[in-house]
Amino acid sequence: MRDPGDVILVSCYEPGHQPQGVASAIAHLRRAGFVPGALDLAVEPLDDRARARLAAAKLVAISVPMHTALVLGRRVSAQVRGANPRAHVCFFGLYATLNQAQLAAEADSVLGPDCEAQLVAIAASLAAGVAPAEAPRPPGRQAALVPERDALPPLPKYARLAIAGEERVAGHVETTRGCKHLCRHCPIPPVYGGRFFAVPADVVLADARAQIAAGARHLDFGDPDFLNGPQHGLRVARALHAEHPDVTFSFTAKIEHIVAESALFPELAAAGALFVVSAVESLSDRVLAALAKGHAAADVPRALAIVRAAGMSLRPTFVAFTPWTTLDDYLELCRFIRAHELEDEVDPVQLSLRLLVPPGSLLLDAPDIGPFLGALDEQAATYRWTHPDPRMDQLEADVAALVEQAAGAGEASVMTFRRIHRLAAVAAGRPDEAPAALGLGRRTRRPAPHLTEAWFCCAQPTRRQLDAF
Repeated sequence: MRDPGDVILVSCYEPGHQPQGVASAIAHLRRAGFVPGALDLAVEPLDDRARARLAAAKLVAISVPMHTALVLGRRVSAQVRGANPRAHVCFFGLYATLNQAQLAAEADSVLGPDCEAQLVAIAASLAAGVAPAEAPRPPGRQAALVPERDALPPLPKYARLAIAGEERVAGHVETTRGCKHLCRHCPIPPVYGGRFFAVPADVVLADARAQIAAGARHLDFGDPDFLNGPQHGLRVARALHAEHPDVTFSFTAKIEHIVAESALFPELAAAGALFVVSAVESLSDRVLAALAKGHAAADVPRALAIVRAAGMSLRPTFVAFTPWTTLDDYLELCRFIRAHELEDEVDPVQLSLRLLVPPGSLLLDAPDIGPFLGALDEQAATYRWTHPDPRMDQLEADVAALVEQAAGAGEASVMTFRRIHRLAAVAAGRPDEAPAALGLGRRTRRPAPHLTEAWFCCAQPTRRQLDAF
């Protein structure tokens, strides 16, 4: 168990960055005397060499921090089982906890997030010839070690920062784990229960330094919400800027936090912040209430103005199709993107995303979801639901096909949004509203900086991803 190749950590998908959970697990396993290897199948092929490594391993731990990673990780697990039935297969991460009942039949161990000590215990038990007996535990405070990334593919293999006609190598760090909010559609609240934990600033900065030394010129703070602990985040940003004034960064924050902490944004921008990702989800107060988002539709333009006034870009994300979203809601979203010239700050795929309801979701306890909800699709790891307006389900299928075709053709996002708006207008019986008739209008904003891989954590894997496994 302590030889190279005995322990393999597998990541299948984290949106464009090196897998944080894997890098942290490597640090803990090494400190305990193991020599873990890693496979990141988002940027490495599942070829004969990779299969040979999996077939020879004694412990295969598959990281599943999000939905796409879970669906793909189960495919990897099945291949390991077929080729290497004596290996101990473990799933770990946020979606392992949510899908524990389903994964128990496919794996020897199922662990939640922040499980590094448990992974070490499993490896130690196997080394001693004892059957491991680790079960998911609630996440909590843990020994803070700097993630070790040298076993992973190099940073240039991952998403880059696109800015001013060039691409820059980007890294990824986290200042906190968990979240203090209880949004119903988010996978974090059922696992963390409204708690979050700060990662010590010296650990965050050491991780950042190592990635900057490896070539990163931009860092994406991957916390569920960078402003859960605003002063902690600000301290890290100040220290990072003092050491590396030419390195830029981005982060994720709730709309309500942007509004509440508006005074911080000029300083964050001065410290190198280029953009903030925010889960707007909808512009309908009815939908926002159903999702328990914590902000109102009227807060969205306020947040947009705060971020832009600081010289930064806001990159909203949406759950465009929910059981409560109407055609009028969808059209209002198209109008909002157009009116605020957000075509370069919203990835078109956001307008095709359908609400996922994974096992354990707080949505299952929502009082008004029952009439829409169907059975659990165990393979897709989500409960199926049907919209009360058949036009919405058809529009979703049409938009998804349009976005996939446009992305394959390399179409400019402004053109894709125009075509999406036209689909929605026609579906609503308002072809006169279609942007083809209205024209594109005069655009005043420059293309916004962004990472080269679209950010979304709660979506089904694409056909291309599935075919790779």
